[in-house]
Amino acid sequence: MRDAVIVEAVRTPIGKGRPGGALAGIHPVDLLAHSIRALIDRSGIDPALVDDVIGGCVDQVGEQAMNTTRYAWLAAGFPESVPATTVDRQCGSSQQAVHFAAQGVISGAYDVVVACGVESMSRVPMWSNVPKGVDPFGPSIAARYPDGLVPQGVSAELIAATWSLTRTQMDDFATLSHHKAARAHADGLFADELAPLGTGAGTVATDESVRPGTTPEILAKLAPSFADPAFAARFPQIDWSVTAGNSSPVNDGSSAVLITSSETAARLGLRPLARLHSFAVTGSNPLLMLTGVIPATERVLQRAGLRLDDIDLFEVNEAFASVALAWLQETGADPAKVNVNGGAIALGHPLGASGTRLMTTLVHAMHQRGARYALQTMCEAGGLANATILESLR
Repeated sequence: MRDAVIVEAVRTPIGKGRPGGALAGIHPVDLLAHSIRALIDRSGIDPALVDDVIGGCVDQVGEQAMNTTRYAWLAAGFPESVPATTVDRQCGSSQQAVHFAAQGVISGAYDVVVACGVESMSRVPMWSNVPKGVDPFGPSIAARYPDGLVPQGVSAELIAATWSLTRTQMDDFATLSHHKAARAHADGLFADELAPLGTGAGTVATDESVRPGTTPEILAKLAPSFADPAFAARFPQIDWSVTAGNSSPVNDGSSAVLITSSETAARLGLRPLARLHSFAVTGSNPLLMLTGVIPATERVLQRAGLRLDDIDLFEVNEAFASVALAWLQETGADPAKVNVNGGAIALGHPLGASGTRLMTTLVHAMHQRGARYALQTMCEAGGLANATILESLR
């Protein structure tokens, strides 16, 4: 039976998603092209052998329209004969790209695939693809959910209320994320995964959003980001404790992984980093849209025939501290195994790039720590979540 393995994984440093951010001057096509070019160059593979390029991107409009992944491949200078497509499963878009790529390899439809992702939130702000006054849901959704859906920040507040998470817990979690990320940079733990890139202002080689001096006391001074009188009346249980400090920032970045089978890797002289062991994707309540990571984790463990205690490392996307803390509370996972090099609160969350960014960080952390199994999961707008289990081959 064919398997699917990751043989290379790279990412750009993550820039702050705002005018003046380190990567704000780079077109998203060129931003993704940089990761793809670094991936192919580091692997040494002939790019003409790639069967498909599957990329994630959330706001597919403006400079991220027209199948960004296809043009990123061409911008990297690679053969026109290689096809590409761009997928959207919200924040999990590039993790879903990995699933599609691996499933294609396992089925025999592909031998070599690039899974990747990009988001330039400086140049294409979140929700740019929903013009003001446009209803993206339609009357049937309004009928099914007559009280209305809510923004993700309000969902994060509802999660905090449902799991009785305090502002202090969330700020402490966010502080730890920054400290772990700063320590990982200082110790050179990101060196093998980063592909520094040049800009007009010089070379960008580190993640711009990491704040080593973050403390709970500093975060405690921040005002709630999503407090709204209309939602306060509707949800009196919320105490409004989600802030910019205990949420992921807006960011720019790209990432890419190269996937093939063990047999093809051996034939091409490539050394696998990890086997893509098991996959799951789930739907959940779109009001509490960020809780899908809990059933997704349960489902992928069942499919793998593994227990939580078998997993050595976890990557749980830190869209909001409340999401990761609720996941920890429900699963009972060891916090010391979770996001060991920091998470999105510190490193950043360039939406479409985050799935393969987490996976890039995870496969390198597995090698550094001698882990056998690792699990990645991401919450996604609309009540969705992906989960992946990796198995070390080193």
